[in-house]
Amino acid sequence: MQDPLTLYKLIVLYMVNRVDFPLTTAQISDFILEKEYTTFLTLQQAIGELEDAGMLLPQTVRNRTLLTITKEGQNTLHYFESRINAAIRQDIDSYLREKEFSLRNELSVQGDYYKATTGEFEARLTARERDILLIDLTLSVPTEEEAAAICDNWQKKNQEIYRYLTRELF
Repeated sequence: MQDPLTLYKLIVLYMVNRVDFPLTTAQISDFILEKEYTTFLTLQQAIGELEDAGMLLPQTVRNRTLLTITKEGQNTLHYFESRINAAIRQDIDSYLREKEFSLRNELSVQGDYYKATTGEFEARLTARERDILLIDLTLSVPTEEEAAAICDNWQKKNQEIYRYLTRELF
């Protein structure tokens, strides 16, 4: 029997490799914890070790960490993929097929903010459809709280706002 932590790492690599967009740690956790493959802390350890080994590339956007697989991760997965039980691979493939739209959509709308050199905060809001940038809007506001609120509201109301803008501008 192989080391369980190795199996969890392979499962994570397999998941990230099966999609053509980044997955968040939360999305990976949802699947693995729902299937009760391991605990949250063990999963975080596996992801951390994959990042440290250069097999996953993390990108933090506000409160989410997006994970993409590196070439080294792909090579490792190619070599060891057969160590993942066929039933687990089937579970992953089914999950990704069923949830692809919602997983992709979760990442297509992003809001992040930062402190500008002027001392104000800038909230950058984007929406994509596949690889097409639909909107890229930056708003300057005086406080961090306002910038955070704008980003939160963008996540909740982006479709309404986009419709309003296109209706008014076209």
